[in-house]
Amino acid sequence: MIPFENYQVSADYIRSRIGDFQPEILMILGSGLGQFGDRVENPVFVPYPEIPHFRHSTAPGHKGRFVFGTIAGRRVAVMQGRIHLYEGYTPEEAVYGVRVMKLLGVKTMIVTNAGGAVNLSFHPGEIMLMTDHIMLFDKSPLTGPNEDAFGVRFPDMSTAYTPRLQELARKAARETGVHLNEGVYMYFPGPQYETPAEIRAARAIGADATGMSTVPEVIAARHCGMEILGFSLATNMAAGILQQPLTEEEVLEVGAASSAHFSALMMKILKEI
Repeated sequence: MIPFENYQVSADYIRSRIGDFQPEILMILGSGLGQFGDRVENPVFVPYPEIPHFRHSTAPGHKGRFVFGTIAGRRVAVMQGRIHLYEGYTPEEAVYGVRVMKLLGVKTMIVTNAGGAVNLSFHPGEIMLMTDHIMLFDKSPLTGPNEDAFGVRFPDMSTAYTPRLQELARKAARETGVHLNEGVYMYFPGPQYETPAEIRAARAIGADATGMSTVPEVIAARHCGMEILGFSLATNMAAGILQQPLTEEEVLEVGAASSAHFSALMMKILKEI
C-alpha cells in the first residue's frame, strides 16, 4: 500500500510549482488526444518524473506531464498521458495522479481514451460517451487497506459516470454537431490487443468498446467522491471485425485526425460544466 504521506508530498511539490492556483477539473487525455492540452492558457508544465513518488509514463504518444491553467474559463489540471498497468505498475500506482489531484481540491474528472470499436454500428474516428464499464481482469486500485482520507471502504459504482454530466455532454454534442455514440467500455489489461474471440465475448456481454485504461482511474475517482465524465475515441474496429492487423500507429493517426471535433466537444462541455 502506498503511504498516504507520499500523496501529500506529491501534492505539496505541485503546489510549490503552481502557487495559489487550484484546479477544479482533472482531464486525463488518452492516446492520440494529448494535443488538447496545448489549448491550456497560461500553462504551467509539471513533468511526471519531477514529482516525488510519481510514476513515469512510457506509452507511445503520451508526453507524461501535467499542464495546469485555464481552458474556457475553467481551472484545469490536464494529464497529457497516463500510467497504465501494462507498463509494469500496480493498480494503485496507475491511479496515483487521481488521488493527488483530490488532495489539490479537484472535484470533477473528464477521462478519455483511444479504444477499439466492438459495436458494429460504430466507425473509427467517432466518439463514444461512456455510460458504464466492465472490468473482469486485474485487481481493483482499492485492493488492500482502505485509505479513509480518500473514501469509504465499499464505494457505490451504480452511477460511476455522473448522469448530470452525461446529459450535459449530449447537449454539447447536439449544439456542436458532433456525432456522439453511447455505450459500455470494457477494460482489458494489455499491452497485447484483444483476440477476435475475446472481442466476440465482449460483445456478447454488452461491451461497445474496449481498451487498456480508464477503468482503474474511474474507480479511484469515484472512491474519492469526484463527478466523472468519460469518452472513448474509436481509433479502430476491434480485432476480427476487419481483416487487418491492429497497430499503435493507426491509433495515433486517427486520434490526430479526430482532434477538431473532439476539441470542439470538449470546449463546449468545459464552458457549460
